[in-house]
Amino acid sequence: MSKVKVLVLRTPGTNCDYEMEHAFDLAGAMPVSMHINRLLDGSINLFDYRVLAVPGGFSYGDDLGAGKIAANELRIGLGDKLCRFIEEGGLAFGVCNGFQILIKTGILPGPYMTTRPQVTLTNNDSGKFECRWINLKVDPAVNCVFTKGLSRLNLPIAHGEGKIMCEENVASSLKAPLYYCDENGNTTAPYPYNPNGSFRNMAGLTDNSGRVFALMPHPERYVIRSQHPSFTAGNGQQPGEGFKIFENAVSWVKDL
Repeated sequence: MSKVKVLVLRTPGTNCDYEMEHAFDLAGAMPVSMHINRLLDGSINLFDYRVLAVPGGFSYGDDLGAGKIAANELRIGLGDKLCRFIEEGGLAFGVCNGFQILIKTGILPGPYMTTRPQVTLTNNDSGKFECRWINLKVDPAVNCVFTKGLSRLNLPIAHGEGKIMCEENVASSLKAPLYYCDENGNTTAPYPYNPNGSFRNMAGLTDNSGRVFALMPHPERYVIRSQHPSFTAGNGQQPGEGFKIFENAVSWVKDL
């Protein structure tokens, strides 16, 4: 069986594309990093890939807001193709800045490319860049290809605009497979457990299909034990706790 082809999208300012490629490679996929311009000008065909992965960083310096410029490029230049890619069974995955891009593109939370955004990501309540490790709890009742079989995670974060905000009447329709929690799994724990003040401690969102998923924490930064900050003291797991997210995506495509 041929390997699952993954398109890792990068822009000026993206800085997590190597880690994203490495994670998908370890999971048995064939990741290829491509500049956004090659997708927009038709040099590459989105439909040659089964997974679109949008990594973290600071696309275009986060001018006009985190992920806004890259999101506009995708929405205006590739909106119909992106919608069709997902509707025809493609997976879309965003991490940190990638989450911000998918939200502001309109891919999440769905329906796709709505003219009025229902959700946004904005400045952390702490007023500062949060860079540390946090605890996460998975909601098994939410259908999501990427989080299947997971229950608890410990992953790093690194963001200044990670607060999920929405109107109360929208909240009931959101599908959040991942929540910030404390050491006991309490998903209502306040700061510092909820590092940005996200609505109801949400750390990631998926769409109705479960095939589009984005989160603020960085699973690609913990796919091998040596990425854990205290692995030399005997801590950490092999593979790292973020690895299953990538393995799930690759396995799902292979099982089709």
